[in-house]
Amino acid sequence: MVWLQVLWVGLGVLLAFGLLFWVVYWYVQDITQKRHTVLRNYPVIGHLRYFFERLGEYFRQYFFLNDREERPFDRATRRWVYRLAKNEGGMLGFGSTYDLQQTGAILFVNAPFPVLEEDKLPTPPLIIGEGWCQQPFTARSPLNISGMSFGAISKPAVQALSRGAAQAGCWMDTGEGGLSPYHLEGGGDIIFQIGTAKYGCRNEDGSLSLEKLRQLAAHETVRAFEIKLSQGAKPGKGGVLLGAKVTPEIAAIRGIAVGQDSLSPNRHRDIATMDQLLDMVERVREATGKPVGVKTAIGGWEFLHLLGEAVQRRGLHSAPDFLAIDGGEGGSGAAPQALADHMSLSIMEGLPRAVDALMEAGLKERIRVIAAGKLVTPAKVAWALACGADFVNTARGFMFALGCIQALRCHSNTCPTGITTHDPRLQRGLVVEDKAERVAAYCRNMGQEIDMIAHACGLHHAREFRRQHVRLVQPNGDSVALSSLYPYPLTVPV
Repeated sequence: MVWLQVLWVGLGVLLAFGLLFWVVYWYVQDITQKRHTVLRNYPVIGHLRYFFERLGEYFRQYFFLNDREERPFDRATRRWVYRLAKNEGGMLGFGSTYDLQQTGAILFVNAPFPVLEEDKLPTPPLIIGEGWCQQPFTARSPLNISGMSFGAISKPAVQALSRGAAQAGCWMDTGEGGLSPYHLEGGGDIIFQIGTAKYGCRNEDGSLSLEKLRQLAAHETVRAFEIKLSQGAKPGKGGVLLGAKVTPEIAAIRGIAVGQDSLSPNRHRDIATMDQLLDMVERVREATGKPVGVKTAIGGWEFLHLLGEAVQRRGLHSAPDFLAIDGGEGGSGAAPQALADHMSLSIMEGLPRAVDALMEAGLKERIRVIAAGKLVTPAKVAWALACGADFVNTARGFMFALGCIQALRCHSNTCPTGITTHDPRLQRGLVVEDKAERVAAYCRNMGQEIDMIAHACGLHHAREFRRQHVRLVQPNGDSVALSSLYPYPLTVPV
């Protein structure tokens, strides 16, 4: 026993000397370095400042901010999505914490005589590209999965989204990272995105490969193609996938080098004018036989005016089959803060303006409109449909359905829920079968609640929404009809 006590004492002394050595080393290192003022003036204990700074956002998230304060999505919104994804319903008790007098609050005009249960109608599908391509796309769901690249999100995340989309009947956008086997796994509808780097459909020199597009179109579930000009989180900046996330599999799918940062150009090198954009639309549609659309953020009205003028000059055959409008509040796995904070119009302004421009040009029936930008709740989707959108895309809504906790680590490969990481240990927590059910449940339950709002407005289904059914609260606390804020163009019958 004596020798054991001596051993313990010896270990204790050794640990004490080790700790003392470490503190002295830390002290000398801090007091001699020249990068951090706090550490130079307060060696060792100054590290507490950086420790608490790192933990601050998590403490605020769970302890200090109330349910309606957090950004980019507050706790009440996230909980709403979680409940829908878990089939727990959108019920609450004792009243809402939503401030009905806050500027921008969305209010719907309830009808004195809502639609009875027996008079409700299912929301009809819409056809994209009918009469303009060999294989038009019948889109069944108003709510769909926005572009999230394999690479930006993990293999099990793509698998769960693919299976869930097939169960719910919505489409899944590939994002600019190319088509992986995991997108095809579920058998659901897919929109293939052609990004500025043309990942998955590029020649060795980075130019567009029509042959590869034909191979992609041969997949029955690839229903349409989307030419991405820009996205709301970073207009004017291409996609960013850091080298730590570029695995051999991802590199092979994208056609790039393993382990190197994947940086897309900030625009297509072969598109510098509206005519060149429409040339590509026609070229891709002819090669694939499927609908072709354009995705862009809106910064002003020049793009829409140029589009209308060019299509009127060239003919309706040259028009894109759909236009995906992404608001400046859109998300991204990695984006410069200067662009994420200050570039592009919010979807709240950009969408109605874009729809009006298409109406004025006589293109609204020709070009389907897809809206995106923090539209993760039934009210936001219903608002977008009332503005004139035909469909709504969301990425982060479906990420919450997968279990995202808004840890804000999408770019770091350390996502604790396994959604945006390629670390197998972290991916293990994302069980594909369970999360696929949640993805499908979120989409289905969102559809039911959107229809519930429509019925309360006296409408038979969600495609009957018009701007007069929505009011927006102004800074003085009064609400104004959306049809007054954004009146329909006079030439368009309502």
